[in-house]
Amino acid sequence: MASAAALLVVSAPAVVASAGPSDSDTAAAAARPQWAGTWAAAVTRGNTVGLTNTGLNNQSIRMTVRTTVGGERLRVRLSNLYGEQAVQVGHATVARPNTATLTDRSDILPGTVRELKFGGSTSATMNKGAELLSDPLTYAVGEQEDLVVTLHFPVLTGPVTFHGQSKVTTFIGANDLTTAADGAGFTIRPDCCWMFLSGIDVLRPASPGAVVVLSDSIGDANGSTVNANKRWPELLAGRLVAARPEVRTPGVLNLSLAGNRLNHEGTEPGAGGFPGYYELGPNALARLNEDVFPQTGVKTLVTHLGINDIWMSDDSADRIITSLRQINKQAKARGLRSLAVTLTPYEGHGNPGVWTPEKDATRQAVNTWLRGPGAAEFDGLLDFDAVLRDPAQPSRLLPAYDAGDHIHPNDAGNQALADAVPLRLLGL
Repeated sequence: MASAAALLVVSAPAVVASAGPSDSDTAAAAARPQWAGTWAAAVTRGNTVGLTNTGLNNQSIRMTVRTTVGGERLRVRLSNLYGEQAVQVGHATVARPNTATLTDRSDILPGTVRELKFGGSTSATMNKGAELLSDPLTYAVGEQEDLVVTLHFPVLTGPVTFHGQSKVTTFIGANDLTTAADGAGFTIRPDCCWMFLSGIDVLRPASPGAVVVLSDSIGDANGSTVNANKRWPELLAGRLVAARPEVRTPGVLNLSLAGNRLNHEGTEPGAGGFPGYYELGPNALARLNEDVFPQTGVKTLVTHLGINDIWMSDDSADRIITSLRQINKQAKARGLRSLAVTLTPYEGHGNPGVWTPEKDATRQAVNTWLRGPGAAEFDGLLDFDAVLRDPAQPSRLLPAYDAGDHIHPNDAGNQALADAVPLRLLGL
């Protein structure tokens, strides 16, 4: 068969040479509906104790996410990447929240509830270490709209695959509550955690792709208000929509993980008595093939990592720079636009030894490289250090932007970061 195929190519060179797309073909392809990422979350293994370790057992979990771009259809991605066994999904729905009862964010609008199906079935099994993509569902999604996904797990899941810092209240209750409009049955209500849910795509008439943010707790918005959607990547998405109402805007996918490091595993302990946890994720280079490159329509990568390597692990500037350069090389090898971000100040954070003048000198050395030689390697630089630092004390956050722990920006600080991103660096 291989030789026959080769003969076909050799015997008809003129046909092969003239097979390029015409202008009309290119225009038709551009107009064809395309899938685009509208929301995503980085996921990790459940921790060694608590609910994320024991898992869910004949329980439903209701989770709210905020889209960045809209479309006429959607599909939902679930993940059992870090599970220790196959996981049964008994039932899954998507709905819109009941905004008239915001005192109880678990309520949904009955008329908006739709079942998610998997290969035509309302139930499915996620293999150990695998992802599960729902069938496309005709369900119009708006830009920056809240969606509610409810999943029922009829038997014990074991350790969950989850995102630990959602800054959104999650609801967990006994039995199948996937279609329950009244959220009274959800008796466990942590202000954290998307479990097993890792992404939502939408079908759009045309898509300029997606921007992926690979960051730590700065991108995860640890200092922001719960249930207020004040993460800077989501605020950037709102700015894109407002700035370009007449055209399709890219999705913004926040793949940040609080506590994540370039060169260390989440379970490695750090300075100041920090014990380490699974939910901080693997080292950032190990995250690229799961959290960045497979995202639907990714065109731009924004990397903001390194500060945890300094305060937790006392890494050298050279080691941090080497890893940033490697991320940049891998992104560009896959045709992505690659942007770097300066490391922001944190004097006053944590116990003694967390911040030292020597560690701040390391931060400044990384930033000096990013503003100098690094600028020639990356496609652009976001100078978040310049945005958040106190001019009178450059090793500290500006008080107006300080969430109170002297490392994380508050809502105003997150807005300042979103406002500081030059849209031209996103290819717009």
